[in-house]
Amino acid sequence: MASVEYRHIDKLYPDGSQALEDLNLKVEDGEMMVLVGPSGCGKSTALRLLAGLDTPSHGELLIGGKRMNERSPQHRDIAMVFQNYALYPHMTVRRNLEFPLRMMRLPRQEMTKRVEGTARLLSLTELLDKQPRQLSGGQRQRVAMGRAMVRQPQVFLMDEPLSNLDAKLRTQIRAEITSLQKSSGVTTIYVTHDQVEAMTLGDRIAVLNVGKLQQVGTPQELYDHPANTFIAAFLGNPGMNIFDATLNRETASLQLAAGAWQIPFETLLAGKPSLVEYMDRPLLAGLRPEMFSTSTSGAEATVESVESLGHECLVYFTPLCVVPGKDQKTLIVRLPGPALYRAGQSIRLGFDPEQLHLFTEEGDVIAG
Repeated sequence: MASVEYRHIDKLYPDGSQALEDLNLKVEDGEMMVLVGPSGCGKSTALRLLAGLDTPSHGELLIGGKRMNERSPQHRDIAMVFQNYALYPHMTVRRNLEFPLRMMRLPRQEMTKRVEGTARLLSLTELLDKQPRQLSGGQRQRVAMGRAMVRQPQVFLMDEPLSNLDAKLRTQIRAEITSLQKSSGVTTIYVTHDQVEAMTLGDRIAVLNVGKLQQVGTPQELYDHPANTFIAAFLGNPGMNIFDATLNRETASLQLAAGAWQIPFETLLAGKPSLVEYMDRPLLAGLRPEMFSTSTSGAEATVESVESLGHECLVYFTPLCVVPGKDQKTLIVRLPGPALYRAGQSIRLGFDPEQLHLFTEEGDVIAG
């Protein structure tokens, strides 16, 4: 087992496009680190660089404290699981699992021990004599994971391994990956664009956007304390509502959504004294959908649409502005129980001001 470190990594392609810019990230020994972000953000590039499938333009890659930049992939002691399984179609499951061990020239007895032990762990024992075409998608993914595990590497790399599975299988195999990683203790870097996977799998999450590392922390830290509006809106299902805000000196209040909600400045100042310097400047405010509640004293809003999820519903709405003449974004509220609302209906919504997240106009969080 080993730690992994990216030190000031840049990746610039010949056409001038930059996939990664000054990436600094340390993955602790035995940790499950999830790299998450939208398509094209650089997360798969970060994995390929560590695997030795590509070379950095600048910076150092370390595994177990040793520089890897010049080492070939086979000398980095890592194993990678791809989203397309990459199984050999003419080989049985047993032969697929044995293949990396044959390349390592292990004795037959040791190969058999590792293959059968891994097969038991992944519930593949009864499938050892079948070929990939005879397996379901979930079974093929288990074989792909087994082929990586059987090598007993220092580091596992997983590049969107669940993207080809249906929703039910993804949920099942997510739980299996978590269990296997904890039991094996192997340092694992898992790449996904799915924020639900990121939140459920990672000991920590590293969020990337346009090649830059945005924030690193535990799932709960990132959910509760996003560093900017990108992370706030990206993490969560649905993400945080982001709307315009202004600290109005004349009314001594924070005006949200063009005045739909007005919060006395003193209420906010106790928790964020630094807000004084943002008086009369445009800001952005964020609120998680579950932080809204129906309230007779809340702001009036018009329901645009409703999604019923059985135990709860998502209500899409537009606040009715106190200050007219400004475009309004559609916001989302998560309410418990069955859907009791319909399009066109008026409701009143309020929230606890302490649950608000305040950001600069550029999108950076305003610290206390």
